Amino acid sequence: MSQAVPATHFNLFLLPNFLDAETCAHLRAALAAAPKTQAPVYIQGTEGLVHENVRKTTSVHPAAENFSEIHARLLQQQSAIEQHFGETLHDCERPQFLRYQKGDFFVRHQDGNTRQLDFDHLRIRRISIVVFLNDHSVEPRDGGFSGGVLTFYDPADQTMTFGLEGETGLLVAFTAETFHEVLPVTSGERFTIISWFR
Repeated sequence: MSQAVPATHFNLFLLPNFLDAETCAHLRAALAAAPKTQAPVYIQGTEGLVHENVRKTTSVHPAAENFSEIHARLLQQQSAIEQHFGETLHDCERPQFLRYQKGDFFVRHQDGNTRQLDFDHLRIRRISIVVFLNDHSVEPRDGGFSGGVLTFYDPADQTMTFGLEGETGLLVAFTAETFHEVLPVTSGERFTIISWFR
């Protein structure tokens, strides 16, 4: 049985209104019309990059200016993130845009900064970034999503968890070796941006 613990237990960096509501709405509209592919997941010893029993979500590919604008905004937060985590960071990966529909999820995993990972681009990740583009709500409502909680796990005792429901414009940063998952979306569409500082 899981035991809820506070966000401070995981040393999360939380920045409400990293993006304002108007910017988030503009991005959601751009994502709705943009090309889409199944999101990849890297698993040692397997063929292909789509494993829907591990990660079921959609990568969205909007116009180049959307990537460059978000990348520039993330770099503006680099010094604050460095100070929070006591890390010297060198660059930030190209942002990725994701859409989780009803039933989509990503099982418990780590993003990087661990020798257990067999892919070079994952090992060098230090800090993970998630930016929410719309609101979580308990009951289904237009423009929001239910389920899809970003859940963090204590590595020493994985019954100790913290669930972040998400809100429009919120940025959360956490160390890349932190175990986390996205629980299944139960209604609506969950739009996020992800990236990593290295």
